[in-house]
Amino acid sequence: MSWSLPKVYPITDTQLSGLSHAEQVRRLISGGARLIQLRDKHASPREFYQQAATALQVAREHNVKLIINDRVDVALAIRADGVHLGQTDIPVEAARRLLGPAAIIGFSTHNIAQASLARALPVDYLAFGPVFETSTKQNPDPVAGLHTLRDVRDAIGSLPLVAIGGITLSNSADVLTAGADSLAIISALIADPEHIHENMAKMLSLTAVNSAGPGDR
Repeated sequence: MSWSLPKVYPITDTQLSGLSHAEQVRRLISGGARLIQLRDKHASPREFYQQAATALQVAREHNVKLIINDRVDVALAIRADGVHLGQTDIPVEAARRLLGPAAIIGFSTHNIAQASLARALPVDYLAFGPVFETSTKQNPDPVAGLHTLRDVRDAIGSLPLVAIGGITLSNSADVLTAGADSLAIISALIADPEHIHENMAKMLSLTAVNSAGPGDR
């Protein structure tokens, strides 16, 4: 694998932060982010394409990888580093054919059955959640909790596991202890746009203290 899954995996949200994707990427990078996902459930395809292209320029200037949520077409058009897919998005196998073997492809799962089935897919990591209650997703799946996260860790073997959903500074250590290799975070990083840099740096510092091992692949 030519990339490294970081302990902290920030995700952008223009409505929550009030900032463009590019500005969020810039502030996250200043706080130490090395892999960032662009997520936008409201912008038109054209608008998201334009914002993603600008954000990618910022990421490229700092040698930071950029992942596009859901939109394989946008990822392909701007030549992003990869895509993150959900249960109802284009099939992972099709995305792999379109994006090629070097693309980073992540896949969201919400229960042990989905995670177990996903082991056979051509993905680079699995996301699992929501681990805790979250407010950044409309109609979220049921809260899974740390116990189920541990079961998923056991079920998927060595496949990198990204936990998502309600993760904060106060519970991040518990999530890593339960078996997550990486923490996908939205609100705790970007909800206060004036402190994105500080929030990112604090989360990285905390995870460095409270974890070691399998996440740095």
